[in-house]
Amino acid sequence: MKRKSIKNSSRSVRGGATSQSCFDDEKYIKLQSAKIAERIELFGDKLYLEFGGKIFDDLHAARVLPGFRPGIKTEVLLQFRDKAEIIFCINAGDIEKRRVQSNHNVTYDIELLWLIKDFEALGISTAAVVITLYAGQPSAEKFKNQLEHRGIKAYFHTHTKGYPTDVDTIVSEAGYGAQAYIKTTKPLVVVAAPGPNSGKLATCLAQLYHEHRRGVRAGYAKYETFPVWDLPLKHPVNMAYEASTADLGDVNMIDNFHLEKYGVTATSYNRDMAVFPILKNILHRITGQDLYYSPTDMGVNLIGQCITNETCVRRASSNEIIRRYLNSLCDYKNGLWGANMPERIKILMDELGISVADRPVVAAALVTQTKKKANAVAIELDDGRIITGRDTKIMSASAAAVVNVIKELSGIEDKIHLISPVNLHPTLKLKQEVYHESRLNLLDVLMVLAVSATTNPTVELALSKLPDLRDLEAHSTVMLPRAEINTLKKLGLNITCTDEFAM
Repeated sequence: MKRKSIKNSSRSVRGGATSQSCFDDEKYIKLQSAKIAERIELFGDKLYLEFGGKIFDDLHAARVLPGFRPGIKTEVLLQFRDKAEIIFCINAGDIEKRRVQSNHNVTYDIELLWLIKDFEALGISTAAVVITLYAGQPSAEKFKNQLEHRGIKAYFHTHTKGYPTDVDTIVSEAGYGAQAYIKTTKPLVVVAAPGPNSGKLATCLAQLYHEHRRGVRAGYAKYETFPVWDLPLKHPVNMAYEASTADLGDVNMIDNFHLEKYGVTATSYNRDMAVFPILKNILHRITGQDLYYSPTDMGVNLIGQCITNETCVRRASSNEIIRRYLNSLCDYKNGLWGANMPERIKILMDELGISVADRPVVAAALVTQTKKKANAVAIELDDGRIITGRDTKIMSASAAAVVNVIKELSGIEDKIHLISPVNLHPTLKLKQEVYHESRLNLLDVLMVLAVSATTNPTVELALSKLPDLRDLEAHSTVMLPRAEINTLKKLGLNITCTDEFAM
């Protein structure tokens, strides 16, 4: 799998008469780059920048801030191409458990290898990979060997002795001093990871300890997109962040440290608030001075200053919360999470006064299901029209809906069949004999259409409309197989499902 270019098109709000950008991405690159450069200058020799969230494909940000390019943060880092290098962190426990990165449905170790390759393509080198919280996990040792065979430096970091309460031990040779020191040569060291809870902060602090012991004036800052500190606590953008981290139990909070010091209200969240007093103390012990007076002080995020349409962003964020709620109901039904996860998101929806009824594709799909007595998928076009498809003997509801949409967008009459019997019957026979499946799924249909397009201009025209599906809203009346969901997501559809098993 290859990632999309970082110069991917801006996201837009769908479901109305026009698509609309709500975010100034060029302003963001300019302001964000200047803020990071300012922080590097503040410390003099070196800045360790903890990088939170997705780097190449922040799809959540793109959905709640239409106009925000999913890979725009890499464009910010490209401004420092000659001054930056990267340390990647990965939790040894995540390697052992084979934890999966949701965007690409691959394990964290594979995602990390992709990240290294992607940054190499941008001309930003990897200083090392730190395998954190190592406690003898065999899979972690195997991954370290794999990295070293690829010529990538890899280190183990164990639990820091004394953490979190015994600061005297933490900031000593028995604490951070016992962790491996990673030699870096650039003034900006980005510390990133394939997912959350990967030990980025601990790695930054251990490096700061080693750097100051060596006489290097090094500092720390945090680049995390959400919550947005200069948006209100109950702003839909910040509430959408809570919905996205419902599994982690994150709760947005007023940064009382910031309010007390500066008299300015800022939004933070529970984990940063809880750790800040300890972090402030540790930083003071390492550097001999108070670097920050609040969690907000640590951040370099200026995303809030680049929103250009408040109404548009509020609508997009509310839609994201509804999607998260529907997905959480399915996860609960499949036994992936407890009931508390959808309950948390439902509380957010109630606070905003929104409901599933605000998602038109849900009702449209259910109407088709009732009328046709079959599982159905609905897709909402840019102009508000909704096209549906249902399960048939030949293809799945997802496949039927996508075919109906690209025919509609191409102006092809409904009675015209895009798949000829010459291609259809052999494919169906193969599915039945080899996979014991009675109908073609979406990927099957797309592959058959791709073959047909080489000799059929009508099919070629229909397939040319596939990029127009990006960012459209879609809903299924039943929980779809993972493979079907993955294909829909690769087409860029914002797919949700009713929490019902397939008929």
